[in-house]
Amino acid sequence: MVTQIQKKRLRLFKDRLNILLDIAQTINEDHSIDDLLAEFEILLREELEVGKILVFTLADDNWKNLLSSGVSKEEVAKIDVKRDLAQYQNIENITISHPPQLKGFDAVIPLFHRFKSIGFVLIGDVDEEHTGISPTIKHLKLIQIISNLIIVFIENKRMQEELLEQEAIRKEMELASRIQSQLVPADDHLPISTKYSIHTFYHPQFEVGGDYYDFIKLSNNVLGFCIADVSGKGISAAFLMSNFQAVFRALYSPGIRLKKLVHLLNQKVNMSANNEKFITMFLGKYNALTRKLTYINAGHLPPMLFDPKKKHLLSLEKGCIGLGMLDEIPTVEVGKVSVPRNAKFLAFTDGLVELENGDQIESGMKPIEDIISNSNDIERNMADLKRLITEQLERGSVFDDISITGIEFK
Repeated sequence: MVTQIQKKRLRLFKDRLNILLDIAQTINEDHSIDDLLAEFEILLREELEVGKILVFTLADDNWKNLLSSGVSKEEVAKIDVKRDLAQYQNIENITISHPPQLKGFDAVIPLFHRFKSIGFVLIGDVDEEHTGISPTIKHLKLIQIISNLIIVFIENKRMQEELLEQEAIRKEMELASRIQSQLVPADDHLPISTKYSIHTFYHPQFEVGGDYYDFIKLSNNVLGFCIADVSGKGISAAFLMSNFQAVFRALYSPGIRLKKLVHLLNQKVNMSANNEKFITMFLGKYNALTRKLTYINAGHLPPMLFDPKKKHLLSLEKGCIGLGMLDEIPTVEVGKVSVPRNAKFLAFTDGLVELENGDQIESGMKPIEDIISNSNDIERNMADLKRLITEQLERGSVFDDISITGIEFK
């Protein structure tokens, strides 16, 4: 014969089972996190008669208050999870002897996932005058099970959203990378002439970068070219550089003087960068008939011009400050060089020479000078540079985009 106590216990088990089924159904229906927390609050307050609820969860190594019901902001502000709750490894009744910061709460319920602490639930009665054991104490294990289910679901949901966001970013980066690869001229799109040969190398640190180079055949005998580097790296640098590429192509016409071109480019960079970034650039124009190289170095690493006959290495430094550093460039010095026969020109961005060595940043200019300062042709020099870069990448010393342009004047 079933006693009244057994009937009561059976009803209690049935009620708890129904509660768990309701929560499981809510989770399976894939509600939003806010909707799920609202269901959780209603369950605790109306079904289990919990008056005060505080839920803390761990996200990105930081504890945050996920749910607060029946609790004042002052009460929440007084609680430091690491200081006041981290020591609790099991459900603890604190009705009789609670820490000062947890006054007004009856129990601490720690939450775990794969043996890792992921949250804490504090529950209590609304009636501040209540003394003795809270009636909510009998539901502690059930509350812990429900809370664990919900917190694990929320964590999984958050991770799923992060994965979706990362996938969206990855697709955006792939698209940006494809677009940028079309902006940086490939070897088979470089100008071809019997008077010079051009070789290039491009390695962005990420999928996209802030380096840029270009060659424009202004006439049968005149070659215009540049190499540029946006401050910083990544997608914001790439966006600015793609805008710069369009402006550079539009402005660099056969009849424009280099000084005027630099001032116009500076205006455009200021408009695009909003004083947040700047661009260093080396701008050149080579006349194959006169063998004159005219250039402006706008804050860029000085390219090298090597005369193999005299074994002389020249740094091309004349110019001005970088583009976008000031609203107006105060002075611009135009460099002019007579190019010896079979001379070699090498320009590069700072990713080639600024290398990480532990906590230090070291300059690796000497190996570059050694590679260019010999009788080998520019194609052989570029192959040696690529081998050097491969070694640097394997050591993990490269931390910026790398671009190289080489010209041999025949």
